Amino acid sequence: MERRTPAEIRRTMAENRGALERSLTTLRGELAELKDWRRQVERHRREVAIAAACVGFLAGALLVPRRRRR
Repeated sequence: MERRTPAEIRRTMAENRGALERSLTTLRGELAELKDWRRQVERHRREVAIAAACVGFLAGALLVPRRRRR
């Protein structure tokens, strides 16, 4: 195993810290975009319309009393 000097270790740690900060910044941006529900609805308008129709159909089917056959 190669021995590193304390300066090399500090430099590597600083590089890793910088990479981690960049990754966290990117992740925060992506998370903010995912949490923006208005943007998600706009982006997936067709899927939202289909889901709303399905929920409406199921709610109507559950709320309407059924007739008994004699």
